Amino acid sequence: MSHFVGELSAVIATALFIFALNWMNDPKTARRGVIAGVTGMTVAVLATWVQPEIIHHGWIVAAIAAGFVVGVPLSRVPLTAVPQRTALSHAFGGLAAGLVGTAEFFLWTGETGGGGGGAHLTHFRLSALFIEVILGFLTFTGSLMAAGKLQEVRWIPQRPVTYPGQNFVNVGVLAIAVALGVLLVVNPTAPWARQAFIAIAVLALIFGILLIIPIGGADMPTVISILNAYAGLAAVAMGFVLDSKLLVTAGALDGSSGLILSIIMCRAMNRSFTNVLFGAFGKAQPALPAGEQKVWKQETVEGASQLLEQARNVVIIPGYGMAVAQAQHKVRELYDALTKRGVTVKFAIHPVAGRMPGHMNVLLAEANIPYSALVEMEEINPEMPQTDVALVLGANDVVNPAARYAKSTPIYGMPIIDADKAKTVLAVKRSKNPGFAGIDNELYVQDNTWMLFGDAKAVLSDLVKQFGSGGIH
Repeated sequence: MSHFVGELSAVIATALFIFALNWMNDPKTARRGVIAGVTGMTVAVLATWVQPEIIHHGWIVAAIAAGFVVGVPLSRVPLTAVPQRTALSHAFGGLAAGLVGTAEFFLWTGETGGGGGGAHLTHFRLSALFIEVILGFLTFTGSLMAAGKLQEVRWIPQRPVTYPGQNFVNVGVLAIAVALGVLLVVNPTAPWARQAFIAIAVLALIFGILLIIPIGGADMPTVISILNAYAGLAAVAMGFVLDSKLLVTAGALDGSSGLILSIIMCRAMNRSFTNVLFGAFGKAQPALPAGEQKVWKQETVEGASQLLEQARNVVIIPGYGMAVAQAQHKVRELYDALTKRGVTVKFAIHPVAGRMPGHMNVLLAEANIPYSALVEMEEINPEMPQTDVALVLGANDVVNPAARYAKSTPIYGMPIIDADKAKTVLAVKRSKNPGFAGIDNELYVQDNTWMLFGDAKAVLSDLVKQFGSGGIH
């Protein structure tokens, strides 16, 4: 009976996971998708808990309680911190996979006193176990490093850390871990098996760190989605080790979705996986010689409001600066003030604006801006030459014209929003510092560009005040 319940629960949970991924493709059904995912995981946990093999219920209760203690605070992070919060989730998942694999290995080989199950020591299961351990532990340290870079932890450099022969060292560390794993698969009961396994775990932990330090903060969202794929693969391997069909299917869904998201993000930046992992994107670029420096023209809030009010159509281009300032509600007020005056307002959304795909969509939806007003990059670019005013809110690299022709820059070839082709550009920026890519933005020194320096929320608030009582209060 318990076997039937377990099989049925696995089918139900898998179906809910699939529906969750499908529903989260559309903002209208995203909430339903989240509920389906949570329900599926609840079914999976309960179905596992009721199995007769589970005898230490106290440990499960303690683990669930610990999960709530950690998980509830993590659920309350601001939206700008969601990427690093996601990285922490991957770190926990990777650590769980690594620890389960470690426990299984020592149990099977009798090191824990569990009597070594010779029937368990098949080449296939041992191979899956070592894949699980290597992927799990490298995901753990790699995700912690990625989260630290995005959180701008003081002792973790946001810029790439590179040195001669770095790729050779990285590949060498991974190759040694894999070679030791192969030796243990062939001879798992060797006298040196325990020491070799510990070495594999340590090398995997080290490789996770070495994999991330040469990657700049600009690529961290893509790296996090790749780590998501690694965590999913670790779960698949763990499913084979534990003979759990549910873990295999759930891990496959997680890994494939992470891989697809990584592909989407790489295409949005016109880059490959290898370029992301080994290209050191985000390395500081040398400044232009003094003779090539151009003047930034600054506009007043009063002048900017007149330009916006006289425009027939305005395209707002949101970016990370808007997210940091939590200015989405002021954006809504400005949107209402302009539309009440007959101005057509659209929002140009770049696939990698902010720090994760959909970042801007979620922020604007939070402010109840009509989803129909959000236009993807490919659709808005043909309209930019006819746009009276392009209002850039904290976006930087995704509107930098250098991406079209400056081969020496790390963003060369990346599709951008053609803000520079608008008749007038108003750029809201906190400072003259470069964006994540570490290069100056040529848009800001164009003849048709005017700068509004300051916090996006404060600048937008002042703009709305210029329109009188047109905004929402």
